[in-house]
Amino acid sequence: MELMRIEPQTITHLQEWLGKTESLEDTITTAPVRALSATLDRADPEPHKGDFLPELWHWLYFLPHTRQSDIGPDGHPKRGGFLPPVPLPRRMWAGSRVQWLEPLRIGDEVKRLSTIESVTHKSGRSGDLIFVVVKHEVSNQNGLTLVEEHDIVYRDAPGPEDKPVAPMPAPRDAKWTKTITPDDVFLFRYSALTFNGHRIHYDRKYVTEVEGYPGLIVHGPLIATLLVDLVRQSIPGCKLNRFEFRAIRPSFDINIFKVSAKPDLETDPSGKTISIWAEDHEAWLTMQATAVLA
Repeated sequence: MELMRIEPQTITHLQEWLGKTESLEDTITTAPVRALSATLDRADPEPHKGDFLPELWHWLYFLPHTRQSDIGPDGHPKRGGFLPPVPLPRRMWAGSRVQWLEPLRIGDEVKRLSTIESVTHKSGRSGDLIFVVVKHEVSNQNGLTLVEEHDIVYRDAPGPEDKPVAPMPAPRDAKWTKTITPDDVFLFRYSALTFNGHRIHYDRKYVTEVEGYPGLIVHGPLIATLLVDLVRQSIPGCKLNRFEFRAIRPSFDINIFKVSAKPDLETDPSGKTISIWAEDHEAWLTMQATAVLA
C-alpha cells in the first residue's frame, strides 16, 4: 500500500482553519448522568438539580448533531465544517488537558466556545500525521468553569510493511487498581451516550475487515473517564483541579484491561498529584494520565 502524502498547498489550506470558532449551548440534565452511572456500574444516588457533575462527565453534553446525510463511511461526520478537512483516513482523540475553575452542577445552563488553536504537520516512517488542537472553554451562569485542550491526530492507514511502535511496560507499583472487562454492549452504550457514530467502537465487521483491527476499539475518552472514576472511588469526596491524559496504544473489547493509580509523591510530597494509567492484558501501557486534586 502506497502511503498518502500531503502536499504543502494542502497543509497551507488546512491552516486557514486556525482561529476558527464554534459556540454551542446546552443544559446539564439528569438523564445522561443516570445513564453514565449505570454504564460504569456505579451505585450512585439519584441525581438532582444542584448536584456536582463529576469530572469529565461534561463530555456527555455539547454532543455533535450531524445530519445523517453528512455522515461519512466510517461513521464520523464528513470532513470540513468546524474541523479542518484533513485528507487522512484515521482520526483519533489522542489526549486532553483539562483545568476546572469552578464546579459544574446539574441544572446549569452552559455554553462552550471552541477554537482551533493549532494545525501542525509531521512526516514519519508511517506517513503523514496532522495534529489539530482544539481549545474548549465552558461557562455556566456564573462564568468560566473549565478550559480543555483537545488533541486530535489524523494519520494514514498502516501498510503491510509498517511495524507497530514498540510497546512500553506499564508501571508495577500501583496503589489502586481495577480490572475492566469490556464488551460490545459496554462500548455501544458509551457510543450512544456520547452520540458517537464512529463504527470502530460497535461495528465488528467494519473494524476487523475494513480497518484491520482485531476487535472493537475502546473509546479513549471512556478509558480516561474510568481513570478518573478510579481516583474518585479510591479517594472519596476528592475534587480535581487539573487532569491530562495521552493515549498510547488502543485497547480492544476482546481482552480485559486495567486502570491503576498512585500518588506521585516524588513530584508532589503533598499527595495531591496522582499518577494514573491504563494497561492491556499483556501489561503494556495504553494510556498515561495525571490528576491534580483541588
